[in-house]
Amino acid sequence: MIDVNKLKVGVTFTEEGQPFRVMKYDFTKMGRGNATIKVKAKNLFNGTIVTKGFISGNMVEDILLDKKHLQYLYKDDEKGYFMDPVSFDQFEIPLKVLGDDVSYLVEGEKAWVLFWDEKILGVEVPSSVIMKITESDPGARGNTVSNVLKPAKTASGLTVMVPLFINPGDSIKINTETGEYTGRAN
Repeated sequence: MIDVNKLKVGVTFTEEGQPFRVMKYDFTKMGRGNATIKVKAKNLFNGTIVTKGFISGNMVEDILLDKKHLQYLYKDDEKGYFMDPVSFDQFEIPLKVLGDDVSYLVEGEKAWVLFWDEKILGVEVPSSVIMKITESDPGARGNTVSNVLKPAKTASGLTVMVPLFINPGDSIKINTETGEYTGRAN
């Protein structure tokens, strides 16, 4: 059991048999009453995001997830396919479980896959990733006083708004929490 005051970002817990990972934590204390904790959590079975409220001092069941470093192979319309580079075992993960995280995976690269009692719960993506631009329109030239952006498509199919100087073949850094361009990569 874990105290709800320790439900910081990234902590995993179960409630009513469903595993959750905390995405946002908010602590509120008003006057003489008990403190309330609100967490925005992702259901690791179906990918839905819920807001849960707790009273300070309550307990929830914590869970330990196993992580395996697997190679991301490809995806189709329903599943993402991964392979263990040591045993060559292959794993299929439904896209609804992967959610938006699949947009930050690059074919052939390794990713941390989360397991709970042999059940796959998804992937853990870093806070930022480096991706190569495959398509972008040429930037308009002229008097660009403000930060002008244009759409660009990455190798994984993700569309990101980038500055005009970014061209196909360039590598960029993307924040996985917001999906926004953060800079050029070497």
